[in-house]
Amino acid sequence: MGNLLVGQSGGPTAVINSSLAGVVSAGLRSGRKVYGAINGINGVVGEHIISLDKFEDEKMLQLLKQTPSSYLGSCRKKLPAVDEEEAVYEKIFSVFQKYDIEYFLYIGGNDSMDTVDKLYRYAQKTGKNLKIAGVPKTIDNDLAGTDHTPGYGSAAKFVANAVRQLTLDAKVYDINSVTLVEIMGRNAGWLTGAACLARDKYFHGADIVCLPEVPFEMEEFLRQIERKNKTCKSLIVAISEGIKDANGTYICEYSDKKSNQDDQFAHAVLGGAGRTLEHYIKKNLGYKTRTVELNTLQRCFSQGAAKNDVEEAFLAGQKAVEWLENGDNGFMICFDRKDTAWYEIDYTPKPVADIANLEKKMPLSMIEKDGSGVTDEFFDYALPLIQGEPELICKNGMISFCTRA
Repeated sequence: MGNLLVGQSGGPTAVINSSLAGVVSAGLRSGRKVYGAINGINGVVGEHIISLDKFEDEKMLQLLKQTPSSYLGSCRKKLPAVDEEEAVYEKIFSVFQKYDIEYFLYIGGNDSMDTVDKLYRYAQKTGKNLKIAGVPKTIDNDLAGTDHTPGYGSAAKFVANAVRQLTLDAKVYDINSVTLVEIMGRNAGWLTGAACLARDKYFHGADIVCLPEVPFEMEEFLRQIERKNKTCKSLIVAISEGIKDANGTYICEYSDKKSNQDDQFAHAVLGGAGRTLEHYIKKNLGYKTRTVELNTLQRCFSQGAAKNDVEEAFLAGQKAVEWLENGDNGFMICFDRKDTAWYEIDYTPKPVADIANLEKKMPLSMIEKDGSGVTDEFFDYALPLIQGEPELICKNGMISFCTRA
């Protein structure tokens, strides 16, 4: 019986360590030695690998489940094509051999599944005895092949609660005002759409949402504000950081202060759409306007996590190990929602080659025709994902964490 190695990659979430706990618990239960790669695939290349035996202690495992960010650290490393720079792959697989790794699991999003796919294809090409699986995570909820992703439910819950409370704060003064809430989401509006979950029959929540799936028009945006302002003086507008115009230009790039940096996967570094629109509203309408950037709080606020999300993330890690033990290989564990009156999912392995580098955007059926809100279909989809409050271990009024130090 070989050993198990697990790594984490990409942006953290409030429940990525719950998936790690699931992988570790299943690995230890099978009798394997379990290792962690520090800072993802970079930790494999650099042989920065640690034992995770301390999580045989159930209390430590529970602390890990509620710890935000990435316990093992992360990276944004793009591997070369399989038929290029074979030395990189030989180095990675030499480390696998040195530590007698039979199972390698990588917890991450779109770009991380690209890494899983490439490692799997190289192993198949060279006849390496290694089983590889991806465990999904992303607050963007944009992974193909799965109903939703661990991390999204907790981030959506945070966004909905933040908007709900910001709405009350904005209504304090009897003046025309606009509060712009900038929310993460490059090309998919799932998380920005969650701002509408703050709404009920007594509470208006987000009045307008601006989603990447709908081309953004500056003048139409002003008209929407003026129309809404006739019935509500204090407006809440939820904006995806990735909104762009009909030409594909990000609205944040309208600002002279925008940098043109890209990350290693050639994704533009976003941020500033809210500030851009804040100045535009002030200049053209004269309303009191402010921007609230939820920023990384969206992905690390574990004290407000959704219990459903925590438990599903844990089971995703466990199920991935179990499917490897059943002989499956080169897959990502996916969630399939059952067609029942109540919310229920199945955990299914699907070929990672069918998932890597693809994006799942919000369907137009979930977006109102004028693009300024979401439909009941979105509420039916998202509300089950934000349910429940996990029981947390706390000390001195603060949530307890698990750290490597």
